[in-house]
Amino acid sequence: MANHAGGISIITFIVAVAVSMGYYQFVYVPQANARPVLPEEIVNPPEVTNVQIVEGSALESQTRNFVPKDARAILGLSNKVVWTNNDGTSHTVTSDDGYHDQLSGAFASTEQLGALINPGETFEFIFTKEGEYPYHCDPHPWMQATVVVVPNFA
Repeated sequence: MANHAGGISIITFIVAVAVSMGYYQFVYVPQANARPVLPEEIVNPPEVTNVQIVEGSALESQTRNFVPKDARAILGLSNKVVWTNNDGTSHTVTSDDGYHDQLSGAFASTEQLGALINPGETFEFIFTKEGEYPYHCDPHPWMQATVVVVPNFA
């Protein structure tokens, strides 16, 4: 009788582990990795907010580096922000507070591009929530600016 109880316990344990692994793989992981469902105008806004990294930005004496310094984007209209590096030096766009967008991921050009924004190149980021997003350039920390995303009242 003791052998049957031990065998049943082992089989029950194996079935429980198999069910748990199946749930984890086929239910939990897909839900955890699913992208949020957002309105089309937020995912693909009809307009773009442009920010220029101006020539000479790598110099600490340069007071204008991200132009505009306080970029304003409208959620569902122009919440896609594009930075263009017009400087002769490579730069980054890096969140001051580690912001991680639910759709776009980390607000950090090095994580998105895998490299610096080289001269003549661009970095794009879609913001999906209202808020203030301060950022800087990692190699040149005096380069600081903010993106402010406001609601669309249209």
